[in-house]
Amino acid sequence: MSIESTPDTDAAETANATGIEDLGSELGEAIARTDEYEAYEAAQSKVKESEQAQEKIDEFESLRQEFMLARQTGDASQEDLRELQQAQAELHEIPVMAEYIEAQQRLDAELEAVNEAISEPLSVDFGEQAGGCCQD
Repeated sequence: MSIESTPDTDAAETANATGIEDLGSELGEAIARTDEYEAYEAAQSKVKESEQAQEKIDEFESLRQEFMLARQTGDASQEDLRELQQAQAELHEIPVMAEYIEAQQRLDAELEAVNEAISEPLSVDFGEQAGGCCQD
């Protein structure tokens, strides 16, 4: 049995897809207007403007890269891991970074609630499906 496309079904499918995409755009705009998103954006700007935070981020990323390379070659030690964890803790102790992490967690919780609301009438997890093809 083959399914053939007709101009009427193509137009209906296009209109339906466009309607869903329009709803998606509206949802994105509504999310961008939430307190959680606005707080996240403000906190992110503060982190970008903070010299101290940027220095600690660079330090942490450098240590993380070194650790990942050492782990791949089997040369990573517990001391290397402790050093990386200490750098991360120091980064998170910076007030603007702590504010950013808290804002990000609140936004993540809000987005998870949106995902659940979208997924409820579907037989799939919308966020997981929208995230890509290679979910484990």
